[in-house]
Amino acid sequence: MARRLVARESGEWESMMMMVKMKDGAEEKRGTAVATRKRGYDITRNPYLNKGMAFSLEERLQLGIHGLLPPCFLSQDVQVLRVLRNYDLKKDDLDRYVLLMGLQDRNEKLFYRVLISDIERFMPIVYTPTVGLACQQYGLTFRRPRGLFITIHDRSHIATLLQSWPEMDVRAVVVTDGERILGLGDLGCYGMGIPVGKLALYTACGGIPPQKCLPIMLDVGTDNEKQRQRKRYCSPARCVRAGTSGGFKAPFTRWHVRARMSLCIEL
Repeated sequence: MARRLVARESGEWESMMMMVKMKDGAEEKRGTAVATRKRGYDITRNPYLNKGMAFSLEERLQLGIHGLLPPCFLSQDVQVLRVLRNYDLKKDDLDRYVLLMGLQDRNEKLFYRVLISDIERFMPIVYTPTVGLACQQYGLTFRRPRGLFITIHDRSHIATLLQSWPEMDVRAVVVTDGERILGLGDLGCYGMGIPVGKLALYTACGGIPPQKCLPIMLDVGTDNEKQRQRKRYCSPARCVRAGTSGGFKAPFTRWHVRARMSLCIEL
């Protein structure tokens, strides 16, 4: 099957759009395309490929998504305005966080376009201080898994788990064990919101392509008894602290060398 190209519009991160400074100070935008063998729902349900209603008629026909979207064409600029309108209708910051994370799960391109449109406005929602509340309510706000979860029970085969990550060219990894989350104490696996939010800012502010970012949770349990008693808590791991997370470092170091990552941060 011949590869099909998904054209990408302007306003994207570094891998999809380059801003070239001309000698006279003007900027030239150079768009690219993404080669894919996916078709139909595999396109519209893939946040990396999905453009919402910004797909042209030609793209819809080539990709087999004609009829799977409303029969209208909305530019990314219009879609940004729709997101901002919905954002303004939310009653509190946690609802705004859930809205933005849902957008990230559906349409990464639009998500980062919204962030970049007013980074000072959205940074406190995607990261501190709102992400702290989102981590505390992770069991309620969870919609779709992001990142890699490694429990203490996986200690002997961490390398295998790391190899299961679909993207080999990883440029940035943020790792946490959830023990100290923004002064909120030990939240265990609920702390995954921290590396996810931090990497989103690395993409929006630093231009690191989102598919080359990897958030990792080292789940060695939590000593927060109240957290463990919650029925919606997302981990069965018992608390096994006292330096246990240090046992994860050697496999990470070997993987760091193999993947040639440019950035690895522990939280």
